[in-house]
Amino acid sequence: MADERQNPMMQYIVNNPEAFAQNLARTLENTGKAVAAYLEPREKGEVNSNQDELTGVIKTLAQVGEYWMSDPQRAVEAQSRLWNGYIQLWNSSLKRMMGETADPAVETPARDKRFADPEWSENQFFDFLKQLYLITSDWAETMVENADGLDDHTKHKAGFYVQQISNAIAPSNFLLTNPELLRLTLESNGENLVKGTQALAEDIADGHGDLRIRQTDPTKFAVGKNLAMTPGKVVAQNDVCQVIQYTPTTENALKRPLMIVPPWINKFYILDLNPEKSFIKWAVDQGHTVFVISWVNPDERQAEKSFEHYMKEGILNTLDVIKRATRQEEVNAIGYCVGGTLLAVTLAYMAAKSDERIKTTTFFTTQVDFTHAGDLKVFVDEEQIQILEERMAEQGYLDGSKMSSAFNMLRSNDLIWSYVVNNYMKGKDPFPFDLLYWNSDPTRMPAANHSFYLRNCYLENRLSQGTMVIDNVTLDLKKVTIPIYNLATREDHIAPPISVFKGCSCFGGPVDYVLSGSGHIAGVVNPPHKNKYQYWTNGKPVGDLDAWLSGAKETPGSWWPHWDEWIRKQDDAVVKARKPGANRMKVLEEAPGSYVMTRV
Repeated sequence: MADERQNPMMQYIVNNPEAFAQNLARTLENTGKAVAAYLEPREKGEVNSNQDELTGVIKTLAQVGEYWMSDPQRAVEAQSRLWNGYIQLWNSSLKRMMGETADPAVETPARDKRFADPEWSENQFFDFLKQLYLITSDWAETMVENADGLDDHTKHKAGFYVQQISNAIAPSNFLLTNPELLRLTLESNGENLVKGTQALAEDIADGHGDLRIRQTDPTKFAVGKNLAMTPGKVVAQNDVCQVIQYTPTTENALKRPLMIVPPWINKFYILDLNPEKSFIKWAVDQGHTVFVISWVNPDERQAEKSFEHYMKEGILNTLDVIKRATRQEEVNAIGYCVGGTLLAVTLAYMAAKSDERIKTTTFFTTQVDFTHAGDLKVFVDEEQIQILEERMAEQGYLDGSKMSSAFNMLRSNDLIWSYVVNNYMKGKDPFPFDLLYWNSDPTRMPAANHSFYLRNCYLENRLSQGTMVIDNVTLDLKKVTIPIYNLATREDHIAPPISVFKGCSCFGGPVDYVLSGSGHIAGVVNPPHKNKYQYWTNGKPVGDLDAWLSGAKETPGSWWPHWDEWIRKQDDAVVKARKPGANRMKVLEEAPGSYVMTRV
């Protein structure tokens, strides 16, 4: 131990050269299998190239370069900022080499988990690499931020692309520049690389030529066995969805049934992960008669299913089913994310048709005004949508993995590169986690539906402007006058809280804006018994979000009981609890149904 402290590099010596050589040979063999799994579907023409996406990235970044190079003085100033950072790093490193104390040229962000290993600071070589990377990546991001000659969308795209490149080339992602990976490789005589490359080959084969990173152990979970376990029955189905009615656990229930509209870009069981985390089970236990729409995992047969079809065959049909099952017309409704956007569209349509069956609506992280729609707007402009539409036209749908990859890129350090290092460099199996299993269980999107959504919401923002047309009806959210509970989450990168806040003013009735701690999923799936996070309330959302927050009341824990109280204030009448299959309703199968079982 004393010798190792005197010479830290001794820990980077191979202990068993023969075993290391054998494992290196096995690693190369597995690498060949991974390359073959990648090339085979491309040689058969089964996988489209990403040439269009790469061209778009290069074109966008070239515009940043053109802005700085168009003015010689501006270019020199930019270069000087970078070289000044390098000179500071060099001076700091020289002082350390001579045994002097020296402050780092750049501080490592406190929340950056990539450089948590002590060697990143204690070992001069790795500390130099780390600081060189941080200086360069910070400079590149600043170049985009200060490119004032670019339009906002181009600057947004460029910033996103630079962030993705910076995250990808971090020294923590490579064997020879990551001290933790080097130690592990030498200590295990390369066994980690054998396991990692084997997992890499398997994941490329599983993705049919694309790398499908496993974020959890898929063998530990099964929908209907240890996920989506709340008892219930499928009481209706069509080409778009199944309708699930859940079995009551109370003697009496609220008179108004509860209809939940989940997003169709994910599976509904995010609200029913397990009994401890299930919002659906919790709502049933509070005395709600819960109906959930389980969207079909579409294929080419649903290619022409549009927003209108999802509204009519999904939400409006479910309202008819609920009436037959409960003999009640008045319904409380919940919409989550894009399911909430569809629900808002339906509310405006129903208002135009004088259909008053939905009496209250709750939105979970839902956008109706897409002005501040966050980083997903990076993927939305006319050129990118046209490319996507051409690809969807070939098979009639957007493959679920494409949407999943886009979401993962929004948090690429956490959802991509940490797993690349863990799975393929360290050779470790990912930790079993139900949320990440759900995250890796995506759904396809029908071509017509997805095209309409991207164009009318993200690109043209028609719903908030009152120009969206469904079934020859121009939609006006101001005609929606029912009470609305509008939940946003503070760290949401998909439906930012400012975007949800701005959407509140689109409606014509009373809106209660509630802000939950955490993000798009954890801020919603936050059962009371966990006593995690907090939520803020301040009544009607007026002014801007900062002003609303300054006067908001912070309450520790889950917002679920607050929502239940809000629902009961609207109407607390109760009736005898209704069981699935009552009123001569035909039971088709047990919950969670067959539609949710289809994997891509």
